[in-house]
Amino acid sequence: MVDFTLSEEQQMLQELAHEFATDNVRPNAEHWDATSEFPMEAIQVAHELGLMNLHIPEAYGGMGMGTMDEVLVQEEFAWGDAGFATAAYSNGLTAAPLITGGTEEQKAKYLGRLTEAPRIASYAVTEPGAGSDVASIQTTAVKDGDDYVLNGSKMWITGAGKADWFFVLAYTDKAASYKGMSAFIVDAGCDGLSLGKKETNMGQRASDTRSINLKDVRVPSANLVGGVEGKGWFNAMAAFDLSRPNIAAHATGISRAAFEHALQYADERETFGKKLHQHQAIQFMLADMKTKIEASRALTWKTAWESDNGVRNTESAAHAKRFAADTAMEVTTDAVQIFGGYGYSEEYPVARLMRAAKVLQIFEGSSQVQRMIIGREMTRGL
Repeated sequence: MVDFTLSEEQQMLQELAHEFATDNVRPNAEHWDATSEFPMEAIQVAHELGLMNLHIPEAYGGMGMGTMDEVLVQEEFAWGDAGFATAAYSNGLTAAPLITGGTEEQKAKYLGRLTEAPRIASYAVTEPGAGSDVASIQTTAVKDGDDYVLNGSKMWITGAGKADWFFVLAYTDKAASYKGMSAFIVDAGCDGLSLGKKETNMGQRASDTRSINLKDVRVPSANLVGGVEGKGWFNAMAAFDLSRPNIAAHATGISRAAFEHALQYADERETFGKKLHQHQAIQFMLADMKTKIEASRALTWKTAWESDNGVRNTESAAHAKRFAADTAMEVTTDAVQIFGGYGYSEEYPVARLMRAAKVLQIFEGSSQVQRMIIGREMTRGL
């Protein structure tokens, strides 16, 4: 029987994350959004509190916690600010394929660099012409002596301007399609690697999203993830089963924040002689918002539990990510509606939350791609 009762340790972790978000994230959210400043100081505090790199095993300096522990923290991060949550979780996504497929030497060196100091790693898979269709990437890696020479461009890379190293997917054998993809660890600042301009995004502006360009970048063979060619696609996809529960948690945190703002406003604002929430139309909107938030969290916790208990969670991760992301867009939009004209003003937080929610339906596999995954999984074996 699945029991979602949190342990005492998990409750303490959740409370610590909420206190951190209350004190260090939410007060800065408007500033980060207005200036697009990367929240490195807050990330440093999170690192010192032990709230970063939760999934990295203790052998490499991490906390050695499970996906369930991670989603508890990530919901609180996103409740504070979605841009901060995305910036901070860049490490979680990037570390995942090394945890599942890296060599011991790679784990010790590169996971260790993330745990020994507040550093950022970036996941560089998406390209200008290849988003959810990963097989369409054009980046190549050609063996040359003891090195591989990488050429190509990556797009929409979170944390690229602050990254210490990148996880890069490239073709070592184009003829083999996705089975010819290999993954590489590329150090930031190496010769031939250059950064594009910092993108001006609709929301989540603290994440430092950029393109990266690779021109004759030489990467030692020791940095071929897993030490074997042809495993890159499998490593990259396995990472999503770990990361999508956390993106669902981000969506749940955004929805929760928007709902709380809307509920508070509905209690303070009066129209036609009574509080806004006493109008049945508004009360039903709030009730629907709350139900969808509870459902988002339940789906998130279910896929996290499966991940921690050795159950293949590809389908449940897609359910959670798709539903929670779509819910975040619906809930934030309804929050703006409840605020009325005030909600349309950037002086109030719900407008920022609505802008932040949209990308959750796009990155880490769009909501349409999640439906494709669900369809594939539910018809497997028919």
